[in-house]
Amino acid sequence: MRIFQTPRVVVSQCLEFEEVRYNGAVIPDKTVQRMKPFVEFIPVCPEVGIGLGVPRDVIRIVDQGQERLVQPKTGEDLTDDMVHFAKEFIDSLPDVDGFLLKNRSPTCGIHDVKVYQDSQHGQVIGKTTGFFAKEILSRHSGLAIEEEGRLKNFTLRHHFLTKLFTLADFRDVRQKGRSKDLQQFQALNKYLFMAYHPGISKKMGRVIANHEQKPIPAVFEEYEDLLYELLEKPPKAKANVNVCQHIAGYFKKELNREEKAYFQSLLNQYMEEKVPLSAVISVLSTWTARFQSDYLRNQTYFEPYPMELVEISDSGKGRAYS
Repeated sequence: MRIFQTPRVVVSQCLEFEEVRYNGAVIPDKTVQRMKPFVEFIPVCPEVGIGLGVPRDVIRIVDQGQERLVQPKTGEDLTDDMVHFAKEFIDSLPDVDGFLLKNRSPTCGIHDVKVYQDSQHGQVIGKTTGFFAKEILSRHSGLAIEEEGRLKNFTLRHHFLTKLFTLADFRDVRQKGRSKDLQQFQALNKYLFMAYHPGISKKMGRVIANHEQKPIPAVFEEYEDLLYELLEKPPKAKANVNVCQHIAGYFKKELNREEKAYFQSLLNQYMEEKVPLSAVISVLSTWTARFQSDYLRNQTYFEPYPMELVEISDSGKGRAYS
């Protein structure tokens, strides 16, 4: 059984933790509930952090030549206070691996935060990123960063969790600062990294080889930049098929013709979105156990995060486990 490092995740405090939403509510969230036993959460409510009460009058982002954060009822401009709080909060953090934020919030939202024409009228003229989230993205864009609403989609959730636990593993390796641990990290993630981006994975291997004899801290820094680049987007379906074919190649002498034909049929069904990738991986895992392949058994591709975090349901948006 794989042993996972514990990721550190900054989370919007209104998600499962405290009744700090503008209306005094706490928001139930299934993903946060599932993650609690496996993750060290650092809850924060930026709006409470700048001194707004609970409950409180709503705040919104308005276009005044530039985006500003205002409270329509009081007319107060909270922009500078929020930017100052965000910078101080981020500066105070220990090494973290990710952020899980409330969607559409004028402070925490990442993708679809409404921009209003002014503070007194309800006309929406665009979409933007919340002020707290902007600071996070400017300082820690390489980490696992998501909104809770988007994690209802299985593909996005799988990518977020994979990235989160991979970065937690790397943080542990980086703290040790030893070349041998970095080499082992790359080896254990060989097929996971191949699925994400084989070209970048090869570059990472060359960095570890360190033919230029760079100092170890410089090697880790260069490797970390490439790791962030590699994990930026979820793998494509074709890349997963390529990896699964590579893994199946370990058993080509042991498998009979019917087993090989069945596996190819399964890959075709995955490409046609008739079965999830987990169905293909389940077969590979069975063969790994059957033929006693210790090398493959330890590959993170088979279990990039704890199985307890896997959910059967999906929003229906996008390929499951792709």
